[in-house]
Amino acid sequence: MEHKPWYANGLRFECTRCGNCCRNHGEYTFVSLSEVELRQIPAFLGVSRDEFLARYCELEAGFHPTLKMDAPACPFLGADQSCAIYPVRPKQCRTWPFWTENLREATWRGPVKECCPGIDQGKLHSAEEIERTARENDAWYSA
Repeated sequence: MEHKPWYANGLRFECTRCGNCCRNHGEYTFVSLSEVELRQIPAFLGVSRDEFLARYCELEAGFHPTLKMDAPACPFLGADQSCAIYPVRPKQCRTWPFWTENLREATWRGPVKECCPGIDQGKLHSAEEIERTARENDAWYSA
């Protein structure tokens, strides 16, 4: 018999554009950047890759570059809670909150719900859609 996940009937989520997911939250502090994003974002900003890395990224050997979060929020979060790089925002941002690590019930109902007012709101996302999104996000950063 196949084990069904706790969210087998789907989960409701709708982005409220509050910007909370763009702020530091304990373990939710890192926005990893893939090679694709390291081409797209600097091009969108009109800067070189090297300038982008020096200005906006943390580099640690053996890991993907991450956005500098030395301020309490992403450097691209505007005062009006809008994203300055929205058309080319990282996959990690596009797939929030459907990340593998967020799909543990205690995590979803705890830290994820605490920081995100869109949890349990709006559209019902099917378990299949949720798992596909999580797998795509995992694969994006493992390549």
